Amino acid sequence: MNATLQALWQETRESDSVRQRLYQVLRQSIIRMVLAPGQALSEKELADTFSVSRQPVREAFIRLSEAGLVEVRPQRGTFVVKISQQAVLEARFVREAVEVAVAREAATRGLGRPVLDGLRELIDRQRRCIEPADHDRFFLLDEAFHRTLSLGIGQQTAWKVTEEVKAQLDRVRYLSIPSSTPIDKLIEQHVAIVDAIEGRDVEAAAEAMRVHQCEILQSLPDLLHRFPEMFQSAQPPSLAEETQA
Repeated sequence: MNATLQALWQETRESDSVRQRLYQVLRQSIIRMVLAPGQALSEKELADTFSVSRQPVREAFIRLSEAGLVEVRPQRGTFVVKISQQAVLEARFVREAVEVAVAREAATRGLGRPVLDGLRELIDRQRRCIEPADHDRFFLLDEAFHRTLSLGIGQQTAWKVTEEVKAQLDRVRYLSIPSSTPIDKLIEQHVAIVDAIEGRDVEAAAEAMRVHQCEILQSLPDLLHRFPEMFQSAQPPSLAEETQA
């Protein structure tokens, strides 16, 4: 585990503060299941792993707690929370609303050729993840695709809102690749989004993005069945209703 954490540390920007880098590493470790749901986290062990003091680790724990990824229990320790189905559904609802609006605006306004070319290049790079089954790389490129689209229409705040709400959702998305949601299916959806935007077909762009954001509803029941130990036990009444929507 330490080797994986240190590898993720190397992916962060050295220009960022230690506190920010720690937060990014721990967040990615939780999303990628390097730190499993229910696992206890040692402040001292993590400080030793990254050769830092315990204060930035403590501050990272606070931010992770605010994001709903860890629980700090007084006198007991800090633990990675299990995945909340309700939090996943709520985050998906918010993300769909934001990203459908982004797709609609992009098709209405049009995207410049550099942005469109950038999106196509990201899709090409995603395709190169299929044969080696490089799921980690695809996950990062998928993130880059949606970030590029939001920033391409000048909606930095839209992307910031999406980032803030999707921590729990990202864990389910990571689990769903590739068995519940094949990479090639997600790539086809990305192509449909870009094609509609480039063709300035507003309704088609909005619908393509809506279908893409609803994909997780198709995989969630399968993940609940296969990985029950990773989820909180209570199942929200809205799950079946939203899956049928």
